[in-house]
Amino acid sequence: MATITALDVNWVDHPHAIAAALLESDGHRSLVDPGPTSTLPTLHQRLAEHDLTVADLDAILLTHIHLDHAGASGSLVREKPSLPVYVHKNGAPHMSDPSKLIASAYRLWGERLDFLFGAMVAVPEDNLRVLEGGETLEFGSRNLEMVYTPGHASHHVSYFDQLEGVAFVGDTTGVRIDDGPYILPATPPPDIDLSVWDKSFEEILARKPKRLFLTHYSFANDPASHLAIFRERLHRWYDQAEHILRSATDDAKALQQFLAFANADIAKFLSPDMLEHYAFTAGLDLSFAGLARHIRKRAAKAS
Repeated sequence: MATITALDVNWVDHPHAIAAALLESDGHRSLVDPGPTSTLPTLHQRLAEHDLTVADLDAILLTHIHLDHAGASGSLVREKPSLPVYVHKNGAPHMSDPSKLIASAYRLWGERLDFLFGAMVAVPEDNLRVLEGGETLEFGSRNLEMVYTPGHASHHVSYFDQLEGVAFVGDTTGVRIDDGPYILPATPPPDIDLSVWDKSFEEILARKPKRLFLTHYSFANDPASHLAIFRERLHRWYDQAEHILRSATDDAKALQQFLAFANADIAKFLSPDMLEHYAFTAGLDLSFAGLARHIRKRAAKAS
């Protein structure tokens, strides 16, 4: 029997914000993106609902190393010291020594970092399974093709399940809660890059998945339509951020103009409560910061 289940880890009392994916086949059990350390108690509860504990897990698969996706990995390895953690080569050094990753996250989140994500524990190098792209991982009857899909992050990968046609895409295809009516770009610093992101869209479409699994949140059932809508919105948000940066007198005013634009865009599709939920899950201020950094880097390179 093979199943894929979304485990809602209830991030800081926000249900349907972060989903870990539980993959089971022929007695093999893996988690894709276990979430942050702050949600470990809930993750334990979700596993228990399936009569499982961390000791029953056979692998952790990371789409990328941002704390909301990968932060709990080291703590899980402490519970089960033999547990392997699969991660792209660009992210692997930061899993074995997360000091730079934590410092970068602190610059974004400040004093809220521990509340939101908890303390990140290093993963011993012996537990890391370093991926480059193109590998096929065999777990029970399930084969997962790993594809390098940067754009959101330089260490981002996606896993393509050949058994059920599900693509585990992390943040490559945005934020969409329960296949809802809006797909929100998540573009935090430091290495947003739309040119390589477009190539990642092509890689996903080329494999013709039947469904996408988004960490934020759960399944999207029409991948081609989803990607077309998301790509258009991502580029439109970039263009709007670029326009704002050219006209605003300072960064604070630029941020306020962007937030007004983004909130108005989301409000066309979502209720006020859902708008707030999406904005919290993705961090709209961080999305502007990531786009602004990318815009300025491109301008500097062009000059």
